Amino acid sequence: MLEDEDAEIDPVPGVGGAGKGDVEIDRLSAIIGQFNDLFGGIDWQHADRVSQMITETIPAKVAQDTAFKNARENSDRENARIEHDRALARVMTSIMKDDTELFKQFVDNTDFKRWLGDTVFRLAYAQAGSAPEPETL
Repeated sequence: MLEDEDAEIDPVPGVGGAGKGDVEIDRLSAIIGQFNDLFGGIDWQHADRVSQMITETIPAKVAQDTAFKNARENSDRENARIEHDRALARVMTSIMKDDTELFKQFVDNTDFKRWLGDTVFRLAYAQAGSAPEPETL
């Protein structure tokens, strides 16, 4: 309960940036944590590369896919998800030569494919336009 009297509030510190970097680090940490919880038992030969592919490379490639960008900008979220799933399949097929272990998990492990689809959709959807990142599906 507050007293009914005049008071002063100290100003908010003006040091530091807008905090967007911390949000991005938290988001990436959450993705990596969730990935490790669900798929930590997979013996990745190049775990750092797989992590970079999931959090950066694949979402960027999906976000640049013309059909996905068009659906995101001109349709609803459900149609954007349909085009995302198609774009993700195209991206995963294109990286098959260089990243066969990641591709193998995508093709053979339905839980991994579902998780990767949800994660990349959130990241690519946010990267494809200026709208804020969508909530968890």
